[in-house]
Amino acid sequence: MSQALYAAISGSSNQQMRLDVLTNNLANVNTVGFKEDKLYFHIPDSKEDPRMLNKVAGFVMAPPAQPYETRTDFSPSTLKHTSNVLDVALNGEGFFCVQTPEGEKYTRRGDFSLTEEGKLINKDGYPVLGKNGEIVLQGGKITIGEKGEISVDGIPADTLKVVGIKKPQMLQKASGTLFSLKEGAAGETELKKTKVQQGFLENSGVNPVKTMTEMIDVLRGYESYQKIIHFLNDVSKKSINEVGKLA
Repeated sequence: MSQALYAAISGSSNQQMRLDVLTNNLANVNTVGFKEDKLYFHIPDSKEDPRMLNKVAGFVMAPPAQPYETRTDFSPSTLKHTSNVLDVALNGEGFFCVQTPEGEKYTRRGDFSLTEEGKLINKDGYPVLGKNGEIVLQGGKITIGEKGEISVDGIPADTLKVVGIKKPQMLQKASGTLFSLKEGAAGETELKKTKVQQGFLENSGVNPVKTMTEMIDVLRGYESYQKIIHFLNDVSKKSINEVGKLA
């Protein structure tokens, strides 16, 4: 395989990976509390690490750029007013906590609801955690304060468990808008400035216009690489079929 063809295939593959991430972001542009992903590539320095070199058909070349990691942008998004008493949003950093079969998970999505038994659950049906464990609310008017304190008909019931994470970049997406800590990562921290706002939801962190623009750029890049691959393939066929023929 020629170096040119190798480079073209590498570029095409990287554009495909970028497109997959952007497509998922755009699909969640209206998902409450969704945080967009960004793909970062790492290009090895062959001078520093000669083990990263490949030998192909007599050529010595660096491998194609590989996705170094997919990072999530945890920047707080804008809030929208809903007037629903079970809709809550975090004005600032931090996460709500929910209990799943795989253990405790973290989320910014606060469109909660109540089961027939009065258990507070998230959109996936998992129990929302408070300072005393799973939250059960029985009664009439539900009020949630800025520190997450929950009252029913004026009587204190529990407090939403809202935590910070020492190193948010060590969180990994479990599913949808749920996150879990990577093994060995720094744990929970106490939040002092974050406020819980009842009757609000956090919008998706995806900018649809910016994402669409990036997708167009990626598609154009992908098409360019495909044209190069076809051109090089035609040149290769021509050289095989015609070079060496007697005039």
